Parts: sequence; structure tokens; C-alpha cells
Amino acid sequence: MMVAVFLWMDNRWSIAGAHNVQNATRAPTLRVPGETISTTMARGTMSVSEEITSSGVGVAVPVRHFHHLDPETHGRLFLRPPQALGPDEDRAVLAVALGATLYVPATRPDLAETILRRSGDGVCSMVLDLEDAVADHHVEAALLNAVDALDRIALLGGARMQLFVRVRAAEDIRRISSLLTTGAQVLSGFVIPKFGSATGGAFLDELAAASGRLGKRLYAMPVLESSEVVHRETRDEELAKIAALLDEHRARILAVRIGATDMCGAFGIRRDRDLTIYDVRVVADAIAAIVNFLGRADDTGHVITGPVWEYFADHERMFRPTLRATPFEEHDEVRFRQQLVSRDMDGLLREITLDRANGIQGKTVIHPTHVAAVHALSAVTHEEYHDALDILGGESVGGVQASGYRNKMNEMRPHRSWAERTLVRAKVFGVTNEGVAFVDLLTALAIR
Repeated sequence: MMVAVFLWMDNRWSIAGAHNVQNATRAPTLRVPGETISTTMARGTMSVSEEITSSGVGVAVPVRHFHHLDPETHGRLFLRPPQALGPDEDRAVLAVALGATLYVPATRPDLAETILRRSGDGVCSMVLDLEDAVADHHVEAALLNAVDALDRIALLGGARMQLFVRVRAAEDIRRISSLLTTGAQVLSGFVIPKFGSATGGAFLDELAAASGRLGKRLYAMPVLESSEVVHRETRDEELAKIAALLDEHRARILAVRIGATDMCGAFGIRRDRDLTIYDVRVVADAIAAIVNFLGRADDTGHVITGPVWEYFADHERMFRPTLRATPFEEHDEVRFRQQLVSRDMDGLLREITLDRANGIQGKTVIHPTHVAAVHALSAVTHEEYHDALDILGGESVGGVQASGYRNKMNEMRPHRSWAERTLVRAKVFGVTNEGVAFVDLLTALAIR
């Protein structure tokens, strides 16, 4: 059998490798709630051997949001818990399941360990970045490191997340898919930067070829951030061409991502911590156009994910915090609110809310502390869930009725698409119990 060996190094546990043991029958997998793990401590070296069995190397590990919370917390928070999602799940569901997508430079020497550690922390999608996060002279080493990390993760049983590589050039897809061994089983697809109508086709053709080479479906996530999309005089024509190109490859497009940092760069802008991306009007206009062309609630639309929030440290504030105190006072978490404000999390929470209001789901994140905020605000509330059920259970001919919460009107036809999307989100992120608010989810994740 396979034994994964962990060593205490630099104040944390690191994976030292996986070793064959006599009479091997099955390969290791990551620990998930309910599994039995046997550990032994080696005196002097502070090493731990964890023997974890599964059905074999290369078996995809299901994604399930909030899997790292204990059963008691699950029962307290959720009326309907998040469901486990395999790689063959419907494409639209997998797109919503991206949630907070954490980017990590592929140059990290502990890349495999980082991914496995983040999986244990509840991260459900990650991108190994070969583009902006990597200096030009380190690209080759980063590519080989990414391949090695994916192979090692597969050898250790996989991670409970969707894993992507952001490439620089179309040929990078061919190289990575040719170099991978066991890692092919844990790779979900590729992120295509600076996607445009003139260049995107080559990436998508390479993706199709890589899928055939590896014998599995690989997804693409194009990032819209080019000057043709940002500049008003070229935007509509470029987005129409991009929409046509994506439609040709629809089955391979998981989600469309927005590169707001590059968009701001086109105007020499860097938004302040006290502002959301929607306060930067030239970028907000481009986001609105992207949603208009590519995010429609019919068969022509795609899931569109939110741009990155790039702040995570204390700073001196110019404006008052935007995070209301009342929800925290009601849950006796005033101090927790102060901690969120001091870490610029109030701005992130506001931007996530505005993402949702503008038809955007999920978000690019660059710091692990941002993941809990995105996922806490993605869970479907008891009120939303019952409104959605009432709308979908209403007369197909239309009509209107009061919400069961007696605080709004539900219109059967206009709100139907919203209700359908809400039930997808409920499947992915769960439905909270009556009276449970995002504050409860945030505090539970913070304590964890």
C-alpha cells in the first residue's frame, strides 16, 4: 500500500513523499470527514506517517463546499447541506462550484503541499499561475513545477477541488498535457489569459487536442481583459466575436473570468481599498457589457466570475467602513466585525454583494483569507430557497404571489431564471437554516 510521509518543517507539516509498502493493494487519498487514519510518530525526527486508502491513484475526489466543517456545525448551519460534485457533474453546476478561485504562482517550491493544505481549509478551486505571477525567466521552471505538483497530488489521492493551470501561450497546453502522467486525472482545465477573438481560437483548439490526448474532458476559462474589450470604440464588436467563438466551443467553456487589474492598467488606474471595482466607472462599464453579451439567462449565456480583490492587510482608512454593525450585534460578534474591517474584508464583502447584483458568481482571490467571505455569501438562505421553490412551483402561465416571508412579491415569469440559478447555488453551497445569516457562516469558518 502507499504511505504518505509528512515532516514538520518551517513550523508546518510538509509532504515528504509517498512510498510503497509491501503488499500494496490500494493508493492513498486525502482525508475526508468520516475516514479512518492511522498515524505513527517517529521519535527525534518529528515525522508523521499517514496511511490513507482509496480505490486507486487517479480517482477524482468529489468537490463539496464546507466539507472541512464538523458534522455538528453542519447540522447547526444547514437545512440542506452542499452536495458532493464529481467531474461528470453538469457544466453549469461545476462553474458555480468554482466559488472563490485561489490563484497561486506555479514557482512555489511547495506547490503540491500548498494545494493539499488549501483543500483541507475548504478551498474548492485553484489556479496554478504561469502568467502574471511568474517572471519571464522563470516560466519554464514554473511549467515543470506545475506538472510535477499535479502528478504528486494525483499520486497522493487527489484534492477536493477543481485544479487549473493559467498558461501564457497556446503551446503551453500541449506541453503540459504531454508531460503529465498521473496528474492528468486531477487537472480540470486551463485558464486562458487576455482572451480575444483573434487569439482565442488557437488556445481552444489546443485544449480540444489535449482532451483527446488525455482521454478526458478539459475545460477552458477565458479571461477577458484586453484593450479591445475595455475601449469603448472596439468593445461591442469584439464581444460579439468572442461570443460567437465561445459558442462554437460551448461544451468546453466552464466560465468566463474578468481581468479587472489589466482593465484598470489600460487607464493607469489602481483602485483604492475603500472602493469596489464598480466605483471605477470605465471598468464597471466593461463589466456590464461583458455580462450583457455573455451572461444572459438563456442558452447563449455563460457563468461569469468576479474580478480579484487585491487587498488583505491593515491600512489607514479614508472613509467609514461599509459593513453594517447590526448583523454582528444581533449575533454577538461585534469584535469579529472589527477584525474584518481591519483586514479590508468589509470592502471585499461589499464587492461580492455587488458582483451578485450584477449577474456575477464566484470570484478570483489571491489570499486564502478571502475564500471564507466568498463562500459564506454564496450559501442560499432559508428565505431565498423557499422563494425559489414557490416561484418554480407556481403557475406556468405567470402570475404573482406574496413571499412566504411576507416581505416581497414573487412574480412567476420574471423571477423564474433567478429561481433556477438559486437552486443550482443551493445544490453547490447548501441552504442555511432559518435564522442563520452570513455572519454565522463567516464566524464558523473563521473558528475552523
